Amino acid sequence: MPGPLVYLVGVAPLFAAALGFVTHRARVSEFLNLIASFVVLLCALPLPVFAFSHRYLFWSGSIILDGLSAWVVLCTAVVYFLASLFAIGYMRMLDEERRLPEFYALFGVFAFTTLVAPLVNNVGIYWIAIELTTLVSTFLVAFERTAESMEAAWKYIMIVSAGISLALLGTVLFYWAGTFVLGPTYDVTWSALQAAAPKMSHGLVMLAFLLCLVGYGTKVGLAPMHTWLPDAHSESPAPVSAMLSGALLNAAMVGIVRFLSITNAANLAVPPRAVLVVFGLVSVAVGALFIVRQEGVKRLMAYSSVEHMGVIALGFGFGGVFGTAGALFHMLNHALNKSLMFFGGGSAMRSFGTKDILRIFDFARYFPRTGALWLAGAVSITGAPVFALFLSEMVILRGGMSPSYAWAVCVMAVLLAIVFVGFLNHFRTMYYSGAPANASAPVPVSAWCVAPMAIALLPLIVFGFWWPEHLWVFFDAVRAQLAGGTP
Repeated sequence: MPGPLVYLVGVAPLFAAALGFVTHRARVSEFLNLIASFVVLLCALPLPVFAFSHRYLFWSGSIILDGLSAWVVLCTAVVYFLASLFAIGYMRMLDEERRLPEFYALFGVFAFTTLVAPLVNNVGIYWIAIELTTLVSTFLVAFERTAESMEAAWKYIMIVSAGISLALLGTVLFYWAGTFVLGPTYDVTWSALQAAAPKMSHGLVMLAFLLCLVGYGTKVGLAPMHTWLPDAHSESPAPVSAMLSGALLNAAMVGIVRFLSITNAANLAVPPRAVLVVFGLVSVAVGALFIVRQEGVKRLMAYSSVEHMGVIALGFGFGGVFGTAGALFHMLNHALNKSLMFFGGGSAMRSFGTKDILRIFDFARYFPRTGALWLAGAVSITGAPVFALFLSEMVILRGGMSPSYAWAVCVMAVLLAIVFVGFLNHFRTMYYSGAPANASAPVPVSAWCVAPMAIALLPLIVFGFWWPEHLWVFFDAVRAQLAGGTP
């Protein structure tokens, strides 16, 4: 039974956060956080195997382990471990030794909320879990206490909270629609709503879904609700940026996917999927255009997150075996790749003392190992072969090759080409331009910052050449579970 593993996934980061905060010693806090992240990763690795053919309920039905939740927890655990490893070298560069215990305490609690949210079975409690991720991560966004980071934190909490309020209204409407079928009081679980959906009012279900899509889409960073994301991602410490992009966005996407499955059960599959496809395309377009014109190194990575969450939304919008499998695989690939990119971007920013792309120069000459890893990650994040994101994007494009969405596939393909050219053009500037006037030599990068980049790149290369057959089977099982069937 996977029960102990599920509980340990939540307990480990909380225990490390509490113990590190009590001891209030920087080296102890970072060590405890790293150990907790490794324990979480070990516990998360077998969860998809358990969830392949069964759904498990824990804690009186409040926690659900199925294919989708197990997969997103695994993606989050990978980012949590890599970010914890990177944080040891990066956070020491900030000269904030006295405040590091507070950072790691917040980081552990943030990891806890992000890991638990996909496992929540109650629709209302899921909303609370997502809101908790906002409250905790706001303090991490503002950790450096600069004017820019404080502004980004306020913008983050105001915009995301407004969006989440719409999601709450949509959740209430879903509950109200269920009362006409299940009675005035019932357990608002995902499966209960999905079972009652065929008898619910179609208009009410559609309105509720649109509110939830806009609400949770704000947290996911789908355009045009993405405006908090570039500031929050660019002003946060790099380990936090990796968690925000590679873990938190996936956790919020879970809500959209589960509500989409409810609308599918209500026989409203075409309109809700079409709306999600439109939001996905708009997000890819906005990300592509801002990538081309970007001047800040971490904002470049942030707009890439907007683009890739749009790609994932397109996969789930297209649906079917290919669309769903491609979206799920892209979740993992993006989590790995974006962690690598924020690690490289954070290292470059601290080494050169600037966020300006034009003031980062001869990067590969000064940092051969970091430069090679970061450049490989840049090629990968654009969806170029032979990396894993190329494969997952091609599968998503294949999923959209139908009379209904052929137009979306064509637009997506053109936008991905724009991203490729625009993104790598910025790296040409940072790698091959000469030193600007009054530029000083960069600060060396710790080995703690290089190791997680190499670890993240390895599976991106392996999965680019080889997609295990068991993953196909697992993704199809997730699709069947979301459809209300059995694998």
